[in-house]
Parts: sequence; C-alpha cells; structure tokens
Amino acid sequence: MTMYFSDKIELIAITVTENSMGDMIETETETEVFANKRSIRQSEFYQAAATGLRPEIMFEVWSEEYSNQPKLKYNNKLYTIIRTYDKGERTELVCQGLVNN
Repeated sequence: MTMYFSDKIELIAITVTENSMGDMIETETETEVFANKRSIRQSEFYQAAATGLRPEIMFEVWSEEYSNQPKLKYNNKLYTIIRTYDKGERTELVCQGLVNN
C-alpha cells in the first residue's frame, strides 16, 4: 500500500565554510519535501521536558529524503529537529519551535 504525504516542509541543511579572511560562514540550503504532520505522543512530551526540550510538532518523511538536516520550516515557522526515529522507509522528525529566527 502506497502512503501519500499531504504536507510540505522545507528541510534545512547547514554548511559551514571558511572565507578568505578566516571567518566561518554558515550557509543554509532548503529542500522541499512532502511530509505528514503528526501529534507529539504524551510520553514523548514528558520525556523531552525532563531534559529541558519542548517538542511541539512531529513530521513523518521518506527516509531517503532526510539527510540529518538540523532544522526545518513549516508554514513559515522555523523548527529545530530535536529527535529522529528511523522506521525503515519512513523517518519521524520531532521538532521544537525556534524562538529567534
């Protein structure tokens, strides 16, 4: 059975390079992929809160499209990916909103 994802997110990769002055420059690259928005499980919420994290939203994406990007954007809001769970052909991305963009 083929499952279709109904939401669009932008996975954000960060590359750090050194310029001619020796400064470290971060460059973000966004890749749009389809995903399914999911609710945070209650157990997930409490486990993360115990370590100071505040999971807000979870997305499920195709594993082949996820390459350890640390952030994503959904509906023009930035999130940091605080945990991933590889389920074979799909990967869950548990996210926390970024306060300062």
